[in-house]
Amino acid sequence: MKALTGYSSNTNAYKAGLEAAKMAGKNKNAKLVFAYMSCDYKIKDVIKGIKEIFDCPVIGNTSFTGVIMPDGYIGGDKSFVGIMVLADPNMVVGVGFADRKAYPTARDAGEAATKHARAMTKMPYALQPDVMYMTASPTEEEFFLKGANKVIGRVPLFGGSAADNTISGNWSLYLDGKSTGEGVAVALIYMNNGFANEFTGAYRETEDMGIITKVKGARTLVSIDGVPAVKKYAKWRGMKTGELMGDKLLSATITSPLGIKDRLGDLIAIRHPMFANDDYSMNIGANLAEKTVVIRMEASQDELISSVGETLKKLNEKLNKPAICYHLVHCGGRRAGIGDRIGEVYKQIIENTNGAPFIMEFTFGEYGYVDDGRNTTGGLMLSFTAITK
Repeated sequence: MKALTGYSSNTNAYKAGLEAAKMAGKNKNAKLVFAYMSCDYKIKDVIKGIKEIFDCPVIGNTSFTGVIMPDGYIGGDKSFVGIMVLADPNMVVGVGFADRKAYPTARDAGEAATKHARAMTKMPYALQPDVMYMTASPTEEEFFLKGANKVIGRVPLFGGSAADNTISGNWSLYLDGKSTGEGVAVALIYMNNGFANEFTGAYRETEDMGIITKVKGARTLVSIDGVPAVKKYAKWRGMKTGELMGDKLLSATITSPLGIKDRLGDLIAIRHPMFANDDYSMNIGANLAEKTVVIRMEASQDELISSVGETLKKLNEKLNKPAICYHLVHCGGRRAGIGDRIGEVYKQIIENTNGAPFIMEFTFGEYGYVDDGRNTTGGLMLSFTAITK
């Protein structure tokens, strides 16, 4: 396998896609292109440019403010597109797409997209893919994933949710000529290479914890220990509730979100409080369950930055062969908390990828897994993936 990367900041969408693809370099064995771009581009035109060079599926989503490539951070106040191409004559890839509006439930949409991808591979039904990539809108990721799992079972997962620059719903996910702000796209990959994923929030646990006593829907945290959620959180932080109301909660919780442990305690899935409602409930960026424990987590800005290098080191420890490439999913909220120190993140990537190609996107939801656990989703997390020789 070879991994090729390219990028562009051309303001013309078609030319940007073409320039990024030309930089990557044509390869007749290209099987899949990951593409992450600015939400102000006309997506179909960018993909048209990419497909001038690569005659294979192009999948991905819009990324928060930019991407990080081997040459540095691409984005900021400029338009951007970054791509990574997987090329291998022996690789088999199937892709599927579902617009949420066309299906009764998100679970149905996830199932339909995955069935299409499975059929496209023409592989024996009993043979599971080696890995699944998923991108989705940042609203119902857990349910899209349930639908996918119904088709293929538990297959190692990586990917992330679409993002925009203003958290205004201007995000998109796409597969070739199809795009949507609400839906799911998947890629099922059969390959002879090794694969490893490190999925973490990289926050520290505090002693502040409580029982989730009421949830409205799947993502509104009403109360902890019977106390309105915002009031409970404010007490933990020693803050006034007025400092957390409305969208103030989003930025206030980047360095101190909530976490829930899996059944074995191997993973703490981070739950990012997004908005404080007038009744002191919290809108959360991922699903919650009543009668489970929620923990207040902590990390300084310095720790948000250093966690990139530390997570890459942990990922590299899992590898028994050199990495061919790295696909790095980094939460957009963490990126906002890092601010203009993003160059320090780039430096850590360079120091820990040993010259292998990589791409880092910034998402509004991250997907991964731990050994002996289920595929799952979180927010404010890192999902770092390596493919080896």
